[in-house]
Amino acid sequence: MTENQIAAIIVDVAYKLHSQLGHGLFESVYEELFAYDLIKRGLDIERQKEVPVIYDGKKFGVGFRIDLIANDKVIVELKSIEQLTAVHKKQILTYLRLTDKRLGLLINFGEAYIKNGIIRVVNNLVE
Repeated sequence: MTENQIAAIIVDVAYKLHSQLGHGLFESVYEELFAYDLIKRGLDIERQKEVPVIYDGKKFGVGFRIDLIANDKVIVELKSIEQLTAVHKKQILTYLRLTDKRLGLLINFGEAYIKNGIIRVVNNLVE
């Protein structure tokens, strides 16, 4: 399955969850239900994957945690905030670069309309 095929499933699940639950719940609630639905749709999901930072040739465990990784190809960063900013986009691009992944989706369930809360971020993705 390609990154774009995985992303289509992820976006579909985002629309479904947002239409049924609305906006404004805690991010942890969306993450739990999101992972559940993605697994039901046949995707392999890793949650809260810790990624270390390599500095000066050494690995440090003080890196970050990725909300979801689908099929070891697509990073999904979930938010439930009033508005996304440039730093959120930079955050997911950093995740993509450090993990050598090609596609990330930033999904903000805080938006009244989910279509306004889905941002696609690419890192050398060949489409």
